[in-house]
Amino acid sequence: MEAKATLNYTRISPRKVGLVLDLIRNKPVDLAAAILKHTPKAACEDLEKLLKSAVANAENNFNMDKSSLYVSQCYVTPGPILKRVRPSSHGRAFRVLKRTSHITIVVKEKE
Repeated sequence: MEAKATLNYTRISPRKVGLVLDLIRNKPVDLAAAILKHTPKAACEDLEKLLKSAVANAENNFNMDKSSLYVSQCYVTPGPILKRVRPSSHGRAFRVLKRTSHITIVVKEKE
C-alpha cells in the first residue's frame, strides 16, 4: 500500500526542488521531516507541508502506521512557464521565465 500527495503549480523552479527531494528520497518519514526542517532552501517549506499531507493520507485513508512509513518515491515535473518582460536600455526588452513545478511525494510502509 502506498499513499500519495501532490502539489501543483508551485512557483519555484523544478531544478531547485529536485535538489531537496534528493535529500529525502528513501528515508523514514520522521528523518525526512527533520531534514526538511533544518535545510535552508526555499523549497523546504512547501515540501514539509506536502510530506505531512502524504503522511496524513496514509494514516486516515489507508490505516497505515506512521512509525513504519518511508518516502518511497518523490519527484518533480516542470509546470507551465510564466513569460514576463523586463525593460532594458535603448528601448529593448528581455524575457524573464518564471518557472513552476508539479511535486509528488509517495510514502509506503516497510515490510
